[in-house]
Amino acid sequence: MGYQKVYDSWKDDPEGFWMNAAGAIDWVSPPSKALFDENAPIYEWFSDGLVNTCWNCVDRHVKAGRGDQIAIYHDSPITNATKGITFAELQNRVATLAGALRAKGIEKGDRVIIYMPMIPQAVEAMLACARLGAIHSVVFGGFAANELAVRIDDAQPKAIIAASAGLEPGRVVHYKPLLDRAIEQAKHKPDFCVIFQREEEVANLIEGRDVSWYGFQYGVEPVDCVPVEGNHPAYILYTSGTTGQPKGVVRPTAGHLVALAWSMENIYGIGAGDRFWAASDVGWVVGHSYICYGPLIVGAQTVVFEGKPIGTPHAGVFWRTIQNNRIKSFFTAPTAIRAIRREDPDGEYIRRYKLHDLQALFLAGERADPETIKWAQEHLGVPVIDHWWQTETGWAIAANPLGIEEMPVKLGSPTVPMPGYDVQVLDEGGNPVAAGTLGAITIKLPLPPGTLSGLWNAEDRFRKSYLSRFPGYYETGDAGYLDEDGYLYIMARTDDVINVAGHRLSTGAMEEVLARHPDVAECAVIGVSDALKGQAPVGFLCLKKGSRNPPEQVERDVVAMVRDEIGPVAAFRRAIVVDRLPKTRSGKILRATMADIADGKDYRMPATIEDPAVLDEIADALKL
Repeated sequence: MGYQKVYDSWKDDPEGFWMNAAGAIDWVSPPSKALFDENAPIYEWFSDGLVNTCWNCVDRHVKAGRGDQIAIYHDSPITNATKGITFAELQNRVATLAGALRAKGIEKGDRVIIYMPMIPQAVEAMLACARLGAIHSVVFGGFAANELAVRIDDAQPKAIIAASAGLEPGRVVHYKPLLDRAIEQAKHKPDFCVIFQREEEVANLIEGRDVSWYGFQYGVEPVDCVPVEGNHPAYILYTSGTTGQPKGVVRPTAGHLVALAWSMENIYGIGAGDRFWAASDVGWVVGHSYICYGPLIVGAQTVVFEGKPIGTPHAGVFWRTIQNNRIKSFFTAPTAIRAIRREDPDGEYIRRYKLHDLQALFLAGERADPETIKWAQEHLGVPVIDHWWQTETGWAIAANPLGIEEMPVKLGSPTVPMPGYDVQVLDEGGNPVAAGTLGAITIKLPLPPGTLSGLWNAEDRFRKSYLSRFPGYYETGDAGYLDEDGYLYIMARTDDVINVAGHRLSTGAMEEVLARHPDVAECAVIGVSDALKGQAPVGFLCLKKGSRNPPEQVERDVVAMVRDEIGPVAAFRRAIVVDRLPKTRSGKILRATMADIADGKDYRMPATIEDPAVLDEIADALKL
């Protein structure tokens, strides 16, 4: 069946569609039905089934005779270490770690915070929690102590699993002192901490609280998987956006398994024995869904990569990793491709490596501008698929489903909604808008399996944040439109739609124009306060390496381009060349924070910012 028939089959019989998809999962006790709607608008999926995530990721593949196949491949260009771990080895490691955790008192429903870099032990810790039915909460390694403390107080973990250090190009990030300060600041205290000592830094252990990774596993008996109910939380993942108290997104177990299994086959075209790589971090939702769980659920090989798209050691490290691991499907953030393009605009590094096995590049996490997609298409010669989803949804809302059919690509669109997602574009009054009209992107309830069931200990906040503005719909917080063919376009966060003299304009549309300049590698447009027009757009540009034109000329060029292509209504008169843009560690540009700086407002330093010094550079650029 093609996409439309698959999507229509879901719409015609959602219950049957998802019960059929549930057949891809091993159940201890199958669910009696798919959707449980007794507490609408809070919905649950497969609630009365019994299942275990770790079994589905590890044990069943060993039982099926695939224990000698590689499950995890660790590639660290920082340490020059590479290592493959088979499913059988992974089973033994995870079962032993789970046994050690149980011996220290960890049981079903207990929370465990994981604070680790991109090493296989991070994935093993996640799976060990899942084996016991414990609820893990992974916090990005190296997060500031006060931010970690906030998460400790909210999740109230019985244990914390951490590494002594993380590695960045040219430096060691000392995790243990950050962890110690966080526990000191937090009101809640964990019963114990497990510390994985890295060769690059051996941390001091606090007697009576800290145990070493290997030491506390010595002589421990491996344990079997613990069945949990379908609605049992698999994990809590905190998402703060750029401001405010972090929100603990809760992912129910059964829906998570069913949705990820469906997505691996139908979106990414990946099955047992295939090699899949998501170049992200386990601290983000991509790392949860498509480094740890998704590939392993279907029995594919996953890659744990400790490096950067540039600088470890060069702009060809992604292509080298794809060549050496014979990756079939690759997933990264548009910002990573833009960074590579800026360093290697002619794609010279790509030509150095043999990418014969690569069948597709998937992009998500930040809007994929058409120029970045065209560059990747030209130099890689494979489908370049922008797809759109959120921490809250856990898997793609809209995508080009290569496992079903390769649909025509429309630059700037993540293609079409996936089964389970009834995407509607509404005006401010909650009314559907015509095709091609900008509005708030919403999803008609219920959300599909694999999406959040709520926020940890914050049901009122969940309702207020996502369900209250448009009753009967989930509010995504993104603005965009559907075209006549049903293709979705994500143009900006709702807050980034600016009002210029009464005209609602998309900053994303302006960014598309700026990105077409041959010297522009990356850009962002924000709205700043204007006494006459309400708001006025300002563009920030990062230039490609070896740019031939002076910055002042590029600034003049893009102002003229916006005037020509969007018109005087945009009132686009100012563009500023900067060395870099402020981003989160996951690659999202901090447009709202930039706008606060431009307007002279007080702002809270985003917890997820990659380099706080960039904000000072933006402030200085705005003064000129």
